Amino acid sequence: MSEVYANRRSRLRDHVNAAGTAAALVTRPANVRYLAAAAPQGSVLLLGRGEDLLVCAGPPDERPCEGRPDESVRLHVLPVNGGDTAVAAAGLALAQGADSLAIEEHHLTVSRHRALACDAPGLRLTDLGGAVEQLRVVKDEEEISCLRIGAEIADQALGELLESILVGRTERHLALELERRLVDHGADGPAFPTSVATGPHAGRRGHRPTDRRVEEGDFLSVCLGATYRGYRCEIGRTFVIGTSPADWQIELYDLVFAAQRAGREFLAPGAACRDVDRAARQVLDSAGYAEALPPLTGHGVGLEMEEDPQLAPSAMGKLDACVPVTVEPGVHLPGRGGVRIDDTLVVRPEADGGPELLTITTKELLAL
Repeated sequence: MSEVYANRRSRLRDHVNAAGTAAALVTRPANVRYLAAAAPQGSVLLLGRGEDLLVCAGPPDERPCEGRPDESVRLHVLPVNGGDTAVAAAGLALAQGADSLAIEEHHLTVSRHRALACDAPGLRLTDLGGAVEQLRVVKDEEEISCLRIGAEIADQALGELLESILVGRTERHLALELERRLVDHGADGPAFPTSVATGPHAGRRGHRPTDRRVEEGDFLSVCLGATYRGYRCEIGRTFVIGTSPADWQIELYDLVFAAQRAGREFLAPGAACRDVDRAARQVLDSAGYAEALPPLTGHGVGLEMEEDPQLAPSAMGKLDACVPVTVEPGVHLPGRGGVRIDDTLVVRPEADGGPELLTITTKELLAL
């Protein structure tokens, strides 16, 4: 694996050097982990002229879920109360003979940027921009394997919940149980706060669980994800509680399912991101739900929950092979509830079988 991380840093170094900058300072935690295999609390990565340094405020955590620093990166641990790791890294860049330093301006606070300029006046600071984020978009097979395992864990946790008695239990209790099951099955933890929404809350994107209890006839929408070795996936499903679905519930569910299927089928290398969104959105828009639609149909996943690319009406760019994305259309009707169906998939060419579905829990409308 050391070769993988060394290659990632080499690609970034080529980008930095081509822009006329001698060294780079990576501060965004997900970017540090992508390049160095671990991102201890407060650490930064210096891509220097002589060697690459992982600058830490203290000894790295040895827990497997935190990752283990790549052996080809030298650890530089600051003494107790040794100050800001980014400022210390800038000083190390100067000591290596660098006269310029590319920094992640979109991540640094104003005060931290000022401290860099003040404490390392001999360095010309330039903006690294989203160079590392762009490297992260296309995943290698090891990264996809982590996502696949995370999806299996999320599927397993959701499947076990569906076998239990749900009526009378609160949204908050069900969310906590799902998160416990994720960890029990080997996840680092939840990929994001688990959403359980019942009755009039169902179908609401990002709903925070409340003390509302599950009732007969409710829609129940669940959105959860597992983090495995730092990589995050997402799954969302909607069910009906305790009885045969009402006609309006069947109609709405079938519509959202059709929209989700349309978006999934459009995933292919070379497809425009906005066209994937349009494929799903048109199904719901044509049925008169334009005002109830979320701002985007899906997004990339990986070391962070919402990565590039964005599948949205104004999205630019096209999909590449080996890019994992979510497809998650939904409709929420105020006062009545709604439906969300979310999957994590990997873009694959048609010759390889088309998009690979990672989250495989049934999308049949079940009455629980």
